Amino acid sequence: MRIVVAPDKFKGSVTAREAAEHMGEGMRQALPDADVVLLPVADGGEGTLDAAVEAGYERREMSVTGPVGRAVDAAWARRGNEAVIEMSLASGLAALPQDAQGEPVPAPLDATSRGTGELVRAALDAGCTRIVLAVGGSATTDGGAGLLAALGARLLDAAGHDLPDGGGSLAELDRVDVTGIHPGVADAEFVLAADVDNPLTGPRGAATVFGPQKGASERDIARLESGLLRLRDGLASTLGKSARRAADAAGAGAAGGTGYAALAVLGAVRRPGIDVVLDLVSLRDAVRTADLVVTGEGSLDEQSLGGKTPLGVLAVGDAADVPVVAVCGRTTLPWPLLRDTGFRAVYVLSALVDEPHAAMREAPRLLREVGGSVAREHTTDMPWASGNSPEPDHSTTSL
Repeated sequence: MRIVVAPDKFKGSVTAREAAEHMGEGMRQALPDADVVLLPVADGGEGTLDAAVEAGYERREMSVTGPVGRAVDAAWARRGNEAVIEMSLASGLAALPQDAQGEPVPAPLDATSRGTGELVRAALDAGCTRIVLAVGGSATTDGGAGLLAALGARLLDAAGHDLPDGGGSLAELDRVDVTGIHPGVADAEFVLAADVDNPLTGPRGAATVFGPQKGASERDIARLESGLLRLRDGLASTLGKSARRAADAAGAGAAGGTGYAALAVLGAVRRPGIDVVLDLVSLRDAVRTADLVVTGEGSLDEQSLGGKTPLGVLAVGDAADVPVVAVCGRTTLPWPLLRDTGFRAVYVLSALVDEPHAAMREAPRLLREVGGSVAREHTTDMPWASGNSPEPDHSTTSL
């Protein structure tokens, strides 16, 4: 019996690796002879680098410029001539300074993607010719200006001075000089791992849609929008019409416009983050010889249906005609919709405890118990499962 365990993180509780290990432990206890393969994954945001390292990439630690200019510890991963860059580590919300309550302090006008560019530069310096840029979880709205500056581009004001980092300063942009861009860019293939299809500017653009999530006020949004338009025009003047067209392309608004810099200057090709990660960990190859696949994440909800980890893993299982079971901390999906997703069964941890927050505290134990249940039950006509309840209470607290 071969079971592939491929969960994402249960945010605030366990990492993807920990979730896989706990479920795997329960499965091995229930079926000692089972071949349990652990393949923790991610959806192209936080955890992407860890998934790459689990798949055999070498983790390379380095200090880079953080989102507000202070040095932060980050990393990239390499296997042969391929590199994986996770933007959230260098330029993400988690890399921002924290307040007394441990919450990130947003810097909507000043946050920079420079640190991400420094990671890309390190990969190019090492001779990598294929670079995956996973951009989920960013703290920035600088159109990727910091990334470009780290790679050798100059963003200049009318007096010929280099602009300070941050999306707010782009309102003073006069021209962009890309003559000093890293020579490795021309020979490298870039993959933009991004789920959002927003353009750079406009009502669905980076500043308008995502700025408020990064602490931007209405006045901030107007300034950021102005700066992104100036960046578009500056690159169009330098690179031609292709740079203007790239601003309207799906994904240009990803990560505060870093998607635009990747598309317009690096020549990146956009792919859904989950597809990129599943390729990194070779999930399709693992599933071909599996009898069962188990996936999961903290919350199975509307966003999950838009391309998060469980649905991506489900698609791989369906293609190989292998049943897929999902495990989640909670679900907010109506039960008929959850049933129609196509999972063989869904286990909801919050339905296994009396107090919703206990699901977070006791996640390791609950995941081991659920792993054992899955291993024992999967060979029969498995009923839809959500702890002990056929139709769970969806008012539980997210794991």
